[in-house]
Amino acid sequence: MKPMTIAEIRKNLDFFHEMYDVVRLVDPVEKKVLDYRGDMPCQANDMCYDYWENYQICNNCISIRAHLNNQSFIKIEKNKNHVFWVNAIPVKNAERPVVLELLKDAADTMMIGLQDYINGEAFENFIERINDAVVRDFITTLYNRRFVDERLPADVVNSMLEGTPLSVCFIDLDSFKQINDLYGHRAGDLAIKAVGAVLAHEIRSKTDWAARYGGDEFLLSLRNTNECEAQAFLQRVLNAVEKLSLDFLPSSARLSFSYGIKTTSDIPLTADDLIQQADDKMYMAKRAKKKVQ
Repeated sequence: MKPMTIAEIRKNLDFFHEMYDVVRLVDPVEKKVLDYRGDMPCQANDMCYDYWENYQICNNCISIRAHLNNQSFIKIEKNKNHVFWVNAIPVKNAERPVVLELLKDAADTMMIGLQDYINGEAFENFIERINDAVVRDFITTLYNRRFVDERLPADVVNSMLEGTPLSVCFIDLDSFKQINDLYGHRAGDLAIKAVGAVLAHEIRSKTDWAARYGGDEFLLSLRNTNECEAQAFLQRVLNAVEKLSLDFLPSSARLSFSYGIKTTSDIPLTADDLIQQADDKMYMAKRAKKKVQ
């Protein structure tokens, strides 16, 4: 059997709605609702996350994950009136990124039951913790590589739509291997955690985000921030990191890092392009620092 085309899926949305409470097609990159069947207020061209009534991009977006991995994902999500099982299924052979989202009221299933969970703050916190854990780094509690892959493309699209700069910053700790070799891997983990704490404190939590990209590497997304502003921000962070007093290292040892910044311009760049160019600039800075030493 051939995969259904986007046109065929649209024709069958009413049929899907017989089995699910809400059925919709979304563009997971632009976060737009393309088509919709359901009983609650929603229409095409709405932002997909507005349905959850918190009016901000979901940190654990399974639709972008379904698109990137070309497979289905399921999670629990909640708005003011309902708790849903959400199934995100990537649509093949579409001209743009498209995901079919199937929402089933969890109170109608054996998994949740009919108790009054909607008003339960404990259950709401439970859902938030589960969804948040998927995209968090366990050492720093910053976001992880999965979050970067899922969220940065949406930030790029928003930057283009709003006509505002987006600065992607790539950070790599200096001489991190020596910390592991001389003082042990626990000291290395504590160093990573300490730098992560500085980043979490310095970023604008409502607009920006920081992630541990891997090993001793970090990545930041700074919205509505040009390159000069990003430079000033990272210098402030670097100063704070170099002044850290760390009891797990000798007093003579100090943490430091090298960084690279790539800011969006009139020439469109993908999320991967921004990361690669910021990474390249970071390595240039690291090599220049070693020559001076």
